[in-house]
Amino acid sequence: MPRTSIFNMTLNKIYPMLVQKAERKNRTQAEVNQIICWLTGYTQSELETQLAKDITYQTFFEEAPQINLNCHLITGVVCGVRVENIEDPFTQKYRWLDKLVDELTKGKAMEKILRV
Repeated sequence: MPRTSIFNMTLNKIYPMLVQKAERKNRTQAEVNQIICWLTGYTQSELETQLAKDITYQTFFEEAPQINLNCHLITGVVCGVRVENIEDPFTQKYRWLDKLVDELTKGKAMEKILRV
């Protein structure tokens, strides 16, 4: 079976995996939502609207109201790749989200995750 590119995967497939990853480490869906909203500029209700649609992960980021201006402060390694060195804009955005959820699962405080 061929692997589906993350570009073509639906938000509805990826979002539950992000939540499960957090919940396995005793973090919450609400915290994942807060991270997503901080990064993308969606409100909670806009996030819920996007989740109700059958859109790709790429479309989710393309339609984001405003990528957070402090996203340049997200640094580190995800899957062996430094997120600050990723050249493809979409790939960098979804890796930023991966990195933020990783920080959540490692017990970091929300203030540090959200670069407040």
